[in-house]
Amino acid sequence: VIGVVIGKTDVRSFPDRKNIGTERYTFNFTIRDSPTYFINVQSWGREEYIRSLSESFRVGDCVTIENPLIQSKEAEREEKFNPVTPSAYKLLLSENHSVVQTSSCYDTDTRLLSLLHLPVKDPQDYYSLGDIVANGQSLHGRVLNVLAAVMAVSE
Repeated sequence: VIGVVIGKTDVRSFPDRKNIGTERYTFNFTIRDSPTYFINVQSWGREEYIRSLSESFRVGDCVTIENPLIQSKEAEREEKFNPVTPSAYKLLLSENHSVVQTSSCYDTDTRLLSLLHLPVKDPQDYYSLGDIVANGQSLHGRVLNVLAAVMAVSE
């Protein structure tokens, strides 16, 4: 699979239920290869492997993923923490079997670069900031999708 990385989480660790007293490490990222299709990728493993893999690329890089395991996603659980994707599947990376290589999108396919700026949600599924200000009381407690641009960053 070749795609551009459009999102990435930080590395996290969890107690390993099989080996008490040890930790398993994970991080997720999302790749896109067309305006319509993108998929979440999950990797689990030893700390050294996960940290090295996570540091090997960033959002905006093109990656080639070889030998991922394809799994059905548990939509209710997984989409709380990852982007909702149009696929019923996710890719799982294994330290022993999978390979992730990075390359410049210019070297791979310049069309992939334009995918970085496309929203992952349906354009009809957003609230504007004006709508939220005007209807704040009626929206209280609801989960909303907001599409906004950053105008300034400061301390």
